[in-house]
Amino acid sequence: MDIAVVGGTGLLGRRVVAGLRSGGHAVRVLSRTGPEHRVDLTTGAGLARALDGAAVVVDASNRTGTSAAARSTLVGGTARLLEAEAAAGVAHHVCVSIVNCDEVPLGYYRAKADQERLVERGRTPWTIVRATQFHEFVAASFLAPLKRLGVHAVPGALLQPVDTSEAADAVVRVATAEPTCGLVEITGPRAHELGELARLWRESNGSRALPLPVRVPGALGRALRAGALTVPGGEDRGTSGVLRGTTTFEEWLRSRRSAPNAEHRAPTETP
Repeated sequence: MDIAVVGGTGLLGRRVVAGLRSGGHAVRVLSRTGPEHRVDLTTGAGLARALDGAAVVVDASNRTGTSAAARSTLVGGTARLLEAEAAAGVAHHVCVSIVNCDEVPLGYYRAKADQERLVERGRTPWTIVRATQFHEFVAASFLAPLKRLGVHAVPGALLQPVDTSEAADAVVRVATAEPTCGLVEITGPRAHELGELARLWRESNGSRALPLPVRVPGALGRALRAGALTVPGGEDRGTSGVLRGTTTFEEWLRSRRSAPNAEHRAPTETP
């Protein structure tokens, strides 16, 4: 099968590419600066040529920074990508998204929710894969930044981090199956209070940073504390399926100690 992976050089994307290639599929890596097919979702440059003859498109693109920047890539870029797919006759669009992005009142999550709506209304048959936060994201975005200041700001939040490789396996499984026009969720094995994840991170890194509990106000804080970023077990969520990873955050931290040169940053690939 000929599969194009948008954002194929990013944290998740390159694992998806590796998984697809190991399964014998022909894979095109689409990114803004990559060595294969250079595309720019914010303008549509390169999309027509990159998608010519592709049967499946996996959109693992991402954009950090301001809400406007995220929306430019995730919403405007998705509209351009779907238009190019329709012209190329792509048979399946796989959108990588975030669990409960429509329930978290934050600019980036709103952009992801709007991205999903575009996919659902598009002409290309689709499947959306929603993941909980990757272990790398939890470590790099929530826990590491204040280490040098001697404190950890720990918002009240419930998280269910998932191993990136297990999330990639779920995307590969979806991309090589028929479109469902529905949701598949991939989650970590357990939900944790962020304070507990911070304790595990400090112990693993030998950090003496002091935890500083922070109460996030308003609707955002209520959503985070209520577990909007988790997938409770046994709940009928109207999805095509819930897949659960097996690698815990603690196990991931141990694996990082045995591979000290491994990557330790949040995904930032921006096609």
